Amino acid sequence: MALLVYKFGGTSVGSAERIKAVADKVKKAHELGDQIVVVLSAMSGETNRLIALANEMQAQPTEREMDVLISTGEQVTVALLSMALHELGCDAVSYTGAQVKILTDSSFTKARIRKIDDAKLRADLDAGKVVVVAGFQGIDEQDNITTLGRGGSDTTAVAIAAALKADECHIYTDVDGVYTTDPRVEPKARRLDHITFEEMLEMASLGSKVLQIRSVEFAGKYNVALRVLSSFKEGSGTLITYEESQMESALISGIAFNRDEAKLTITGVPDLPGVAFKILGPIAEANIEVDMIVQNIADDATTDLTFTVHRNDYQRALALLEQTCADLGARKVTGDNAIVKVSIVGVGMRSHAGIASTMFKTLAQEGINIRMIATSEIKISVVVDEKYLELAVRALHAAFELDKISA
Repeated sequence: MALLVYKFGGTSVGSAERIKAVADKVKKAHELGDQIVVVLSAMSGETNRLIALANEMQAQPTEREMDVLISTGEQVTVALLSMALHELGCDAVSYTGAQVKILTDSSFTKARIRKIDDAKLRADLDAGKVVVVAGFQGIDEQDNITTLGRGGSDTTAVAIAAALKADECHIYTDVDGVYTTDPRVEPKARRLDHITFEEMLEMASLGSKVLQIRSVEFAGKYNVALRVLSSFKEGSGTLITYEESQMESALISGIAFNRDEAKLTITGVPDLPGVAFKILGPIAEANIEVDMIVQNIADDATTDLTFTVHRNDYQRALALLEQTCADLGARKVTGDNAIVKVSIVGVGMRSHAGIASTMFKTLAQEGINIRMIATSEIKISVVVDEKYLELAVRALHAAFELDKISA
């Protein structure tokens, strides 16, 4: 008998028919003898509908009341799924985050989980019940309802799995696992049977949309085995755990990309201590996140600094940098918001040389100019012109033979 936590997203519970399909899947697993906790998101589109209503009431909705409002979406789905399970003759009980006592801090709309009281969950599981819990929400020490922000239901599921020491946490999504890259860009992309937490974190941070970064971080911290599966077709999905020796044969596990990049360069800055802070400090104060940074020193005692930001922040960052340019007496500011970041990820990089040279050679053969490079132990990222995105991904996928790797 296994103790499993299932998480179903908004599209999986987007209609009465889909909720009934989820109930059927859960009942079959329960009949096999497994103990099941189900964590649900709101129906697809429901949270956006509630936010729109709030905006009709108040120009800038009070965050506490916003959490009271948007937490109701999950309350609907957990009640409906429990009803559907009862209709199938399966004993089930639904709980809100507050009823379970998922204790969080008081950061409304983006709360962090501090503790989960698992006593009620364990008692129900031992009594043979399926436990259905509202994702995305909790309660603070003053009994205020809180929500966990983007990806909150994934985080709820992983946190409950950690608290219960579950055998696995199954994240049901629109796709049947983690792929070597986006199949819409490279049709030869393959589903991975296994990937490490480190690789999944890199893939998520570099543009892969399968899992939210926060839930993967949580799973890695508490060693919760994650499995990504499809809500709509059968299969074993992709298992995410710590590195194992069987993975050493795979140099590269996947290729991630991010279209939401923009690049800014300030040239002819006096090469003096603290100049990087003077350039990037105002950017940070404006709450603009900087990704890649490259600095070059010229022979004339000046420096050029290039960095990337999210494309939505490009115009604000450009205006700030132009002011900094004037303050520092730098030569000029240039920018480009038609770039993308392409990254290769794999724990095999640690023990194999030549990965970078293969990547750079492949791009050169396709006539793709590299604008920036960043590396870590298990990833290499390059910035290229946006028009080369699909060509770069397909060429690298072929060069590293990702369509042939048995993960």
